[in-house]
Order: sequence, then C-alpha cells, then structure tokens
Amino acid sequence: MKAYHYRFENVLTYRELEKTETEIEYQSAIEAFETVATKLYELLKKKEMTIEKQQSEMSEGSSVSAIHHYMRFIDSLEKQIAKVQQEVIRARSKMQWYEEKLLERTLEVRKFEKMKEKDKEKYRDELEAKEAQRLDELSTMAFRGEENGW
Repeated sequence: MKAYHYRFENVLTYRELEKTETEIEYQSAIEAFETVATKLYELLKKKEMTIEKQQSEMSEGSSVSAIHHYMRFIDSLEKQIAKVQQEVIRARSKMQWYEEKLLERTLEVRKFEKMKEKDKEKYRDELEAKEAQRLDELSTMAFRGEENGW
C-alpha cells in the first residue's frame, strides 16, 4: 500500500513561497512607510517649533532681517514637507498594494490547504473502505472454510 501523496504538493509549496516573499515585501513596505512618515512628523514638528520661536521673538521685538530669515526657513521647510508628503502617499500606496497581494496569496494558500485536507480525508475513507472489504472477504473465506470442514 502506497503512502498518501497530495498531487498539488508542488503547487502548494510554490504558493507558500510566494506568500512568504510577499510577507517580507509587505514588512519592508511598512518599514519604508514608517521611516517616511517619521521624517514628515519631524519636519512638521520643526516647522511648528520655528513658528513658535519666531512669534516669541517678534513679541520681544526682532529685526526685519531676522523675520526674513525665519520666513525663508519656514518656506524651505514647507517645500520639504510637500515633497515628503508625496513620498508618504507613495509609500502608503505601496504598503496597501502589498497588503492586498498578501491577502490574495494567503487566500490562495488556504484554498490549496483545504483541497489537501479534503483529498487526504477522501484517501483515508478509501483506505477504510478497502480494509473493510478485505475483512469481509477474509470472514467470508473463513466462513466457507468452516462450512467445507477446513
């Protein structure tokens, strides 16, 4: 009697490998998003602190050149913020794409695992049926043997 072998085992293994690779890529996308989002947060915090500092200096009285300096610096920060916001959007989009891919691959693996379970159950049922048939044949042969005087 041969041992159980799932006919789609190679496909299941390949799908599991794809899923694992997608999980790695998804984690990488999450890390990239977190890095860019942290950079954006730091820039926004820096802008907020600069504005607060500028306002406190203005209330104390400051020169026109200092005000121009702060305005140029804040303008520069706003340009950086706009650029990083676009990076955040791209990183979030990439992360969401990998999340969808991971979900698809996970579902695909589950389908093959479910098929394997059903196939294995069918195999066990067939084995039990064959075993029951053999036992019936043996008991019939034993009964006939007793009738014939063996």
